[in-house]
Amino acid sequence: MTATAKRNGVQPLVYDLGLLFPVLLLVGMGIVMVYSASSALAIKKFGNGYFFLQKQAMFSLIGIVVLVVFSYIPFRLYRVLVYPVLAAAIAMLVAVVFSGLGVTAGGSARWLQLGPVQFQPSELARLALVIYMAYSMSKKGEQLRDFYVGFLPHFLVLGLFTGLLLVQPDFGSIVIFAALTWIMLFVGGCRITHLLSVVVVLAPMAWLFMTQAEYRVKRLMSFMDPWQYPADEGYQIVHSLMAFGTGGITGAGIGKGYQKLFYLPEPHTDFIFSVVGEELGLIGVMTVILLYGIMLMRGIRIARHAQDRFGSLLAMGITVTLGLQVCTNMGVALGMLPTKGLTLPFLSYGGTSLLINMAAVGIMMNIGARDARC
Repeated sequence: MTATAKRNGVQPLVYDLGLLFPVLLLVGMGIVMVYSASSALAIKKFGNGYFFLQKQAMFSLIGIVVLVVFSYIPFRLYRVLVYPVLAAAIAMLVAVVFSGLGVTAGGSARWLQLGPVQFQPSELARLALVIYMAYSMSKKGEQLRDFYVGFLPHFLVLGLFTGLLLVQPDFGSIVIFAALTWIMLFVGGCRITHLLSVVVVLAPMAWLFMTQAEYRVKRLMSFMDPWQYPADEGYQIVHSLMAFGTGGITGAGIGKGYQKLFYLPEPHTDFIFSVVGEELGLIGVMTVILLYGIMLMRGIRIARHAQDRFGSLLAMGITVTLGLQVCTNMGVALGMLPTKGLTLPFLSYGGTSLLINMAAVGIMMNIGARDARC
């Protein structure tokens, strides 16, 4: 620390290279793979094969700026901003459905049209939920073990988000929000009996919800055996598995994949991991998994060594939400989970997802920079 910084009471930020490098490598890899996965689609839709590449490159540059800015914002400031951020996220989710600003695509209204910019509020809502959970749990301390003080309020907030996401509908985000809330309460010290009780109550309700609609039953059946439904409900998973199968050890080569040519739906977003598997093979898949593993392990270390409970819970929540997105997207692409419309962090095309995740990494870097043991 310089003498000037000491006099001013300012702690200069030391960039966490163990966290920064895997994130930047994933972002760079994402630019390449988005172009490879989307060029044919971009020519068909826009007459410009570089359309998605140009936008992803722009989002990546802005994302790096966002990461740097958020890495300098003291993480304790989010204690003051928790309720404004939470209110903004809820207001945006309401606006998607009820304001006339919502944009519908694929049967779901998940985006807000703000002038020339489209924004997906569920991405902000997920980060807002993490900040709220970290603040609330750190404030309540030992009262977290009390049902009415430590357990119920958090699930009421989750219920509010769930209701707003159901209207869109966005079932993938609902699963992530629920798992995030459960894991944070578990790690934070909530009574296991309270957490198990909500599983016992909600599991039958989830099963009834899944079996009430015919299309959901078909989707569940196709998940169990996609090869029995290769032309309809199992189409996505079948072609995703074919992509991994043809990739082999070393892959077909960047740009030489076949399944992205109007066989894989949304190859540049939901199924970009399948394109990686086909074009870069097992080596590319393991490289991506290794980079995510390094990033998540670094997040866990930052959470363990944070100076206070709020910082620890905030870093842990960000790590959990990134890990859940990674595991869910990869699980869907590999046929291990039912199909959900979730992107792969830093790798998939999408400005909102990339910018929010880069902001989240910046927050983690600020938390880690406050403790030399990290």
